[in-house]
Amino acid sequence: MGLDDKIGNKAQEALGKAKEGVGDATDDRELQAEGAADQAGAKAKQAGEHLKDGLRDAADGMRDASR
Repeated sequence: MGLDDKIGNKAQEALGKAKEGVGDATDDRELQAEGAADQAGAKAKQAGEHLKDGLRDAADGMRDASR
């Protein structure tokens, strides 16, 4: 994934934390849940990015080793 995707995912996670915090402060359970869901979605995307990066690095290593 590109840098733009990584930045967007971090922004989504931060927004989720903010929503959850406001929900906590105002006792708004719906906003709390929405914030938690935003964070979970962002973390899942980040995990996928890490997996892709790891696979790409492994493939590069294998390619370099075969030379």
